[in-house]
Amino acid sequence: MTERKAIPAGTRLRLFSEASGHCQRPDCLDPLFPVELGGDKHIAEMAHVIPHGEAGPRHKDRPAGDFDPDAFENLILLCPTCHTKIDKDPEGFPRSILLDWKKNHLANLAAKQGIRTYEDRAEVRAAVAGLMAENKAIWDRFAPEHGSNFKYDPEAEAAKAWTQRMRSVILPNHYRVQAIIQANLRLATDDERRSFAEYQEHVRGLAERHLCAVAGRAIRFPAAMEGIFS
Repeated sequence: MTERKAIPAGTRLRLFSEASGHCQRPDCLDPLFPVELGGDKHIAEMAHVIPHGEAGPRHKDRPAGDFDPDAFENLILLCPTCHTKIDKDPEGFPRSILLDWKKNHLANLAAKQGIRTYEDRAEVRAAVAGLMAENKAIWDRFAPEHGSNFKYDPEAEAAKAWTQRMRSVILPNHYRVQAIIQANLRLATDDERRSFAEYQEHVRGLAERHLCAVAGRAIRFPAAMEGIFS
């Protein structure tokens, strides 16, 4: 039996980033970093839409030609309960449905979170200002690069608090800010669009490091984002 290779870090990062920290089943959408676990441990499972080999759930849906079961396009991020449900009932959850969940995930999540389009820039600013202020307060207090209260030691309590807050507060806030701005990008100036693109790269780098344990090349938070839609 051929030993499976580990799913590449880049694929894992993309899955976590595009799931925005939530199960991709639209009837669920539960947080994958639940508060019951302190918000710093995830329960996410990378589910294969089409399995390895000639057996397993939905194996009859395998497309013709070359096919990589571990490719991003064949993976969906789910909570353990939903992963079990789709694999126990492959007829009820065919490939087309799972791919549709994934395609529409951010729109479904935005609807659940009450994210919407606004009529003017001030409304967008009000929607993101509190989230950004919370992130900045945590960053100023705990970030090892800038925090004034400790020298970074991975085993120190302050360092553990920083990791916990990054996963349970900062990244979820970033994902929500991104969704709000994306829904209202038509109101942004050209300069704000460029700052937003840099901001998205900044968030990708944070996710790479804190969710996938990959030392990425994250760019710094673009200062212009602090005044976006002002």
